[in-house]
Amino acid sequence: MKKTMLTASTSVALMVIASQAWSDVQTLKFHSGLAESRPEAAHLEDFADLVDEYSDGQLQVDVYHAGSLGLKEADMLRIMQRGMVDMALMYGEYYNRDAPEMASVYAQGAITEAEQHLDILPTLRELYREGYADWGVHTIGGVVAPVFDVGLHCKEPINTLEGLRDKKVRVWSGHLVETFDRLGISAQVIPQNDMYLALQTGVVDCAYYLSTVAKTVSLQEVTEYEAYLHPWAASPWMFGVSDKTWNSLDKQQQEVLTRAGEEIWKETRDQAVDPEREAEAREERKSMGISVLPAFPDDDVQTFVDAAWKAWHEMASEAGDEGLRYYEIVTGELQGSSK
Repeated sequence: MKKTMLTASTSVALMVIASQAWSDVQTLKFHSGLAESRPEAAHLEDFADLVDEYSDGQLQVDVYHAGSLGLKEADMLRIMQRGMVDMALMYGEYYNRDAPEMASVYAQGAITEAEQHLDILPTLRELYREGYADWGVHTIGGVVAPVFDVGLHCKEPINTLEGLRDKKVRVWSGHLVETFDRLGISAQVIPQNDMYLALQTGVVDCAYYLSTVAKTVSLQEVTEYEAYLHPWAASPWMFGVSDKTWNSLDKQQQEVLTRAGEEIWKETRDQAVDPEREAEAREERKSMGISVLPAFPDDDVQTFVDAAWKAWHEMASEAGDEGLRYYEIVTGELQGSSK
């Protein structure tokens, strides 16, 4: 009987210990507005796996893709400030309403060589760190988006600005509308999901789009020609932790999150510029029947960049003193790196 009682007592003790260990596991909810099919989403899952590994399972990150928590991107700064969610994939260009200066940190036309993006990344990261901190968000690394080629995808063979003068162009931001307007070219913002139909029905004649991933939206079915214009000035996605959550974690948990975030940042940074990837994508588009024209002439590229920088400056000015400060810091470094 004593042996039976001892065994029972031991079992109860083990159950109590197991229960305590289980209750010590902390799970953080991570909001992402990106669809799970996006390449960036895989990096979020990798981040969650690293956190699990480095914490020996005591800290977990549950990633909610495609806005499945019901949170809106435009509201994310306020949501994070209030600690309504633990973590979020932060993208500065979404927050024009609450923090317009964040939307003016980086803009299309900022770079003409992909390598310039790598040079400016530390500055972009520091400016975003400052901006998010003002909203009670602690940043711990993130995803450096690939620097894809940007081209004009048209129904007719066009690879000059002059050829676009009497055409209607689809773009993805107000800054680009202003840029093309300065060049005497009609442009309008059309969401990615509506771009195919707009080209098919003649609402627009050309789409300004990321050439490397154009096949994912089937542009080869509604356009026949493509010409390279410039590399994508891709704002990095930052991993944000609500200060409310960050301050509730112990030092070891904070170090685990930081280590995992930095690892994803480094991995994606190393993959961001890849000429071989871009060349393979061009060949793939040719195999789909797209006529890849010679790139826009250097003079046209510089004309586009000049117009983009003027529109960028105007956007930054409208954002106030912080917007102008961000603009001057980033453009100053870009001008220095190009000398």
